[in-house]
Amino acid sequence: MKSTECAGTPLTQLKGVGHARAQALFRTGIETAEQLVTYYPRDYEDRRELTPIANVKIGDSVMIRAKLVNTPSTFRKGRLAITRARAEDGTGHIQLVWFNQAYISKNLEAGREYVFIGRADHKYNTLSLLSPKWKEALDDERGILPIYPLKEGLTQDFLRQTMRQALELPTLREYMPVEIRSRYRLAEYSYASHQIHFPDTPEDVDLAKARLVFDELFMLRLALLQVKNNRIFAKNGYRIPPAPDEAKLRDRLGFALTKAQERTVQEILADLDSDKAMNRLVQGDVGSGKTAVAMIALFAAARAGRQAVMMAPTEVLAKQHYQNIRDLMEPLGVRVGFLSGSLTAAQKRDADEKIQLGLYDIVIGTHSLIQENVEYARLGLVITDEQHRFGVRQRAALAAKSEMPNVLVMTATPIPRTLAMVLYGDMDISVLDEKPPGRTPVSTYCVNSDFETRIDNFIAKQVRAGHQVYIICPAVTESETGDLHTVMEYGAFLAKEVFPEFKVGLLYGAMKNAEKEQVMQAFYDGEIQILVSTTVVEVGVDVPNANLIVIQNAERFGLAQLHQLRGRVGRGKAESYCVLMTDSEQVLTRRRMKVLVDSEDGFFIAEEDLRLRGAGDLFGLRQHGLPELHLADLARDLPTLRDAGEAAAAVLRDDPDLSLEGHYLLKQKVQEYIARGDETAL
Repeated sequence: MKSTECAGTPLTQLKGVGHARAQALFRTGIETAEQLVTYYPRDYEDRRELTPIANVKIGDSVMIRAKLVNTPSTFRKGRLAITRARAEDGTGHIQLVWFNQAYISKNLEAGREYVFIGRADHKYNTLSLLSPKWKEALDDERGILPIYPLKEGLTQDFLRQTMRQALELPTLREYMPVEIRSRYRLAEYSYASHQIHFPDTPEDVDLAKARLVFDELFMLRLALLQVKNNRIFAKNGYRIPPAPDEAKLRDRLGFALTKAQERTVQEILADLDSDKAMNRLVQGDVGSGKTAVAMIALFAAARAGRQAVMMAPTEVLAKQHYQNIRDLMEPLGVRVGFLSGSLTAAQKRDADEKIQLGLYDIVIGTHSLIQENVEYARLGLVITDEQHRFGVRQRAALAAKSEMPNVLVMTATPIPRTLAMVLYGDMDISVLDEKPPGRTPVSTYCVNSDFETRIDNFIAKQVRAGHQVYIICPAVTESETGDLHTVMEYGAFLAKEVFPEFKVGLLYGAMKNAEKEQVMQAFYDGEIQILVSTTVVEVGVDVPNANLIVIQNAERFGLAQLHQLRGRVGRGKAESYCVLMTDSEQVLTRRRMKVLVDSEDGFFIAEEDLRLRGAGDLFGLRQHGLPELHLADLARDLPTLRDAGEAAAAVLRDDPDLSLEGHYLLKQKVQEYIARGDETAL
């Protein structure tokens, strides 16, 4: 067994990893050899046996080694690009068919021999392989090979070659205490790491997954328990009584709070007026009125002579909060300031000075609020909006601006009760499960691509009527499978071919923050009429004029995420619509779409999503500033989660600081785990 710590091993030390490929891995969230080892396969190719073409049967998933007879050619059928070629191996010939992968013709050369893997079907009157994976048959690599999720700049061959090197580095030292491995019958870490990537048999995959799933859940529980134990705000906070003139603020709101809002406000005010610092999570369904609840807490702090801050994940959202809160409270004598990265140097200096001198009672902003040079005069309340966009340390950095802050975090992602206590056991939880009256309902429909022209006409009708439209795609650019709508290609097609008379904008996560802010602001201002975007708009500003959202490849998203996306519309007075586009005929997909069509209750939807497909994509652990799960599923693996939680609690009970010699590697692992979550939280 080789035994040096893997953390920090630069990727460029691995053969074949130059700057460009290191950057491609970095975009996938991989910075070191250790992180590469935890980039697990999404599937496997069993190449232990090649199938002669003569023996291929319809419905079989097969691997053939064959010579390409002709260069692939592409023709269009509506919006579908179909690429075909023929291959032969001496026993027979077969047609190869790809959908929306026209680039295949540039990559395959007639007369060369390739290995093709795919499912056999009868297509276009002949035996065919549909969307086969392929590689040049330079060698005859056999065995069970991993299939990795790919992003731009990465290939399966490159990842496999690089992964083999990473697994041979002296990096895979066992960090799990032996008593835990023994009690829960866990495989050794090095064995599990090797077998999850290059298994000898399918049974070895199961053994490896059992160990690595336990590891993920053990690290999750251990990290959350440590965050809880180390909370700097666990003792007394600044005591903040209810504002004596709260009724004036409520009058200016212009609406009565719902029963759920009223209950949550009273819970928050009781926390603020107690001797113990508040540490409360507010879970609110889409449109449930979290901001109004936050305003009452901010007002109480201001009236008590304490500064309060509210941090939002985007500048556009922060500006919207700032304008609303300023307009509401400044007539009541509350001084509201704004701080963000877009301010000029002079504006930042002015804002910093006013914050330090206590000339602002409430400060609204982005990450700029936690910059080292920002000092608060008497900070007593910290609120983070859309808290899953901030890492543990980012939230702690804001809280650390005060000796004893009260902390309120808010999320619009409903979490099933079966998971909330596991993941938020260290916090008090308030639930806004009621929508204010007058909220425009969103009519939801699920259709297939046969309706594409009708949907395009409906989009045009809404824009001509003066409304705005979101179109959501699951990918940014051309994917490996080629069957997804993408922001770049599909957005360009819509702008040029379908909606040339309208202003079409593009938005995706890889854009620079300044570019994203610019696009979001342009859409908010009405300069962009149709916004083609990834799920980056899931958390965004209110655009009351947007009344239609079309979600392509809806089967690719969790129901909770689809519900969040649907919440982008229905914020104005106009009748609003959500159209789910999917060609999937799978029974599970149809059931899931029906849940969304029939219900606007986010908590019900989250429970149904958990029941139907597990928690894999229900919500990211970025809500906690921790890395997302790769192998574990919080629904399927609840028994393992209980075991892992029990083991984590036992370790910390005996060694709260993980300071014992036998826990050195475990402590290092937990620190890296939390740090990596913070780095990827945005």
